[in-house]
Amino acid sequence: MEKPCLNIGIIGCGGIANGKHMPALSKIREVRMTAFCDIIEERAQKAREKYGAPDSLVTTDYRKILEDPSIDVVHVLTPNRWHSDITVDALEAGKHVMCEKPMAINSEEAKKMLDAAARTGKKLTIGYQSRQRPDARYLKQEVEAGTLGDIYYAKATAVRRRAVPTWGVFLDEYAQGGGPLIDIGTHALDLTLWTMDNYRPKYCVGTNYHALNKQTNQGNDWGNWDPDKFTVEDSAFGFIVMENGATITLEASWALNVLDAREAITQLCGTLGGADMLDGLRFNGIKNNQKYMFIPQLEGKGAAFYSASKQPSSADLEARQWIDAILCDRDPCVLPAQAYTVTRILEGLYVSAKTGDIFRF
Repeated sequence: MEKPCLNIGIIGCGGIANGKHMPALSKIREVRMTAFCDIIEERAQKAREKYGAPDSLVTTDYRKILEDPSIDVVHVLTPNRWHSDITVDALEAGKHVMCEKPMAINSEEAKKMLDAAARTGKKLTIGYQSRQRPDARYLKQEVEAGTLGDIYYAKATAVRRRAVPTWGVFLDEYAQGGGPLIDIGTHALDLTLWTMDNYRPKYCVGTNYHALNKQTNQGNDWGNWDPDKFTVEDSAFGFIVMENGATITLEASWALNVLDAREAITQLCGTLGGADMLDGLRFNGIKNNQKYMFIPQLEGKGAAFYSASKQPSSADLEARQWIDAILCDRDPCVLPAQAYTVTRILEGLYVSAKTGDIFRF
């Protein structure tokens, strides 16, 4: 019996499309990429040549993809500002949508996406692939099993020492809606909320800094940035209190003068134990009146003559579960309501940083 096939349209053929989505989708037998859109037509052409059939559609107008009745699924991989409009249009056109993170530049735009998905009955998910990492999935299982008890404190961290992205529109506040907080902090926050299974924020306080933007002695991993174009924050920090009293601290930076740089990790503290990702995934607690630390072995270790097969990447797992959710008519791993809460908190932190006041949800 022939397996079902989904036709996918790619909207935005830049870095995240080439680095994550298209390579992962190309490994799935049940899908075909049959349409490619980018404001730079050459990028869409190159994507078709590498990942699409010779007769695949190439366009600079995403509406052409939405008008094609043969397209089942759309991946929205544009800069953040256009996530909401394109996603809503795609859902209204009867397409399932994978939108890259963050959901939108603010909660109003994200709510439009949430409402459109509910109204149309089409599936919508957001690209938080960190949930598919082995450490994240193991931690989630342990939390669900009650290993940590009630989690009342967590720390979400996405900190680079000097790794400011100098390509595309990452430094453009209008196009992106913010800097490291909305770019990489969003991954750490999503991972934390998901492992805690807590999506009811009460209030937050945020600060952000343009402390290094204008520096010319930069030492940046991806070459010097243009100080005149660096209009977003270089670092942001937040304090979030949930309705049940749990506290989350969040730190996000592209360029912080710190040696201990870590990206998209979480630390959880509960009444029965704790867990962190500071040196691999580690658990701690008390057993037989003694402190213990437990480190799960997440990578297969074979015998001297055998090496365990490499685990699929988080990007591959993300794509696989997303396609399975459509084919099997079940919920994807990342629910739009969860991603909406992430966007609400990020927005609250930005507003608090701007006003200097507590932001209440």
